[in-house]
Amino acid sequence: METYLVLRRSGWATDEEFHTAAARSRAVCEEQLAENVRWVRSYVLDEPWARTGSICVYEAPSPEAIRRHARLADLPVDEIVVVNGTVIEQADPETARA
Repeated sequence: METYLVLRRSGWATDEEFHTAAARSRAVCEEQLAENVRWVRSYVLDEPWARTGSICVYEAPSPEAIRRHARLADLPVDEIVVVNGTVIEQADPETARA
């Protein structure tokens, strides 16, 4: 398994749409891809053009597995980047949690 960042720019018009998409993502991970794809966390982006985007952290065997998850959950994917390492200076601030 590798760790990936998935960039979803301006994927949703409202926070409600984002949370509905998150529920679909969770369901697909749990019901269809439990052994292949693990959603770790998402950072919700307040895009400058009044839309909501996200940067999501996943564990998966390949970018193709991430794309399959996105298709099944009807999620946009703008970019997938493999994580080479992690440096944690401080825990995420409380305001970063959606």
